[in-house]
Amino acid sequence: MKVEPDPILWGALLGACRLHGNLELGEKIAEYLVSHNLANSGTYILLSNMYAAKGDWEEVARIRTLMKDSGVQKEPGCSSIEVHNRVHEFLAGNLKHPKTKEIYEMLEAMNGWLKAHGYTPQTEIVLHDIGDEQKEQSLEVHSEKLALAYGLISTQPGTPIKIVKNLRVCSDCHAVTKLISKITGRKIVMRDRNRFHHFVNGSCSCGDYW
Repeated sequence: MKVEPDPILWGALLGACRLHGNLELGEKIAEYLVSHNLANSGTYILLSNMYAAKGDWEEVARIRTLMKDSGVQKEPGCSSIEVHNRVHEFLAGNLKHPKTKEIYEMLEAMNGWLKAHGYTPQTEIVLHDIGDEQKEQSLEVHSEKLALAYGLISTQPGTPIKIVKNLRVCSDCHAVTKLISKITGRKIVMRDRNRFHHFVNGSCSCGDYW
C-alpha cells in the first residue's frame, strides 16, 4: 500500500481472516496490533472466535487471560428495539422484560420455523468448551433474537422491524434473521457496530460480509 494502514484497515483484514478461516494470518495481524498498542476488545474477540471455531480451547483461554492482563474488557452485547415510541433493551438470556413469557414462546415458534427450513445452529462460534446442546441453548437467547422475537409479537404482520445492536451481530443471528425475513415476509433492519443490515426475503444487503 502507498499509505500506512490504520487500525480500521487492520481490523477489516482481521475480520476477513475470521470469515475465511485464515488463522495463521489472523494471528500475525493480532500480534502486530497488540505489540503496537492498536488492539481493542474486537481484536481479541475476533481472534478468540477463530480459535474457538478450530476447537483450540487452550488458545481461547490464553486470549481471555491476555485480555484480562491488558485491562481490556468485553462489552456485553445489547440489542434495542423501539415499539410504540418506547425503546426496549435486551441482554443475552434476558428474563426481566414484562413480556418474557410471550417472547420465549415466540422464540420456540421461531426455532420450529427455522428447523423446518433446514437451519443448523452455528455452535462453533460459542466461546465455551461445553456440549453442543448447551451451545445451541446459548445461541437461542442472544440479545438480537430476543429483540426480534419481541418485534414479531408487538408489531403488525408485514411491518418492518428495526433493531440496534451495540456490537457486531454474530454470524448465527445474521443467518437466523435472514431466514426469519423470508419466513415472515418482514423487512428487518439491523444496525450493528459495523454497518446497517437490510434483511429482505432471506437476503442481506451486506452480502454476508461485515
